Amino acid sequence: MKSLKGHLLIAAPTLLTPFFTRTVILMMEHGPGGAMGVVLNRPTDATVEAISEELLEEPLDWDKPILLGGPVSGPLMALHSDPIWSDSEVFPGLYATIEVDKLRELLRRKVEPSVVIANYSGWSPGQLEGEFGEDSWITFPAELDHVFRQPDDRDLWQVVVKQAGTRKLSEFLGLKDMPADPSLN
Repeated sequence: MKSLKGHLLIAAPTLLTPFFTRTVILMMEHGPGGAMGVVLNRPTDATVEAISEELLEEPLDWDKPILLGGPVSGPLMALHSDPIWSDSEVFPGLYATIEVDKLRELLRRKVEPSVVIANYSGWSPGQLEGEFGEDSWITFPAELDHVFRQPDDRDLWQVVVKQAGTRKLSEFLGLKDMPADPSLN
């Protein structure tokens, strides 16, 4: 299977696993060794300000919310668009940082656009591919707008399910350009 790094993994409407119901996951890694991603639509009540002293050993006065990236314990991570503070590039224009000194500086500077995420979602070798066989997931190429959506935007899951459905319809019909809302034709 082709690597899904930089793609969205969208929970199918039939996926009823409590944590993953209606989730949108940005795939950070995917290969023979397994897969890793972060959920983009599970906000928490925690903020950078609330956890900074304990996790970054420095108080920061930023009330930026932290997302819950998955059920697997892991480091605090920031997704952002500034290559200066990055550890890796997820896809062109989107960078990830987990290295503590870079992360601390990125948060100290309140770099925007950015998303701060705790924990991650992970799959052992072959596990994710098995879940595709159960029709648990839909994939879709990720865009910066998916990652850096505004808190008052419509539900991310609904938005990307609709986008993925439109793409599948246009592929099925062999259309190169499909209007955003086919009902307007």
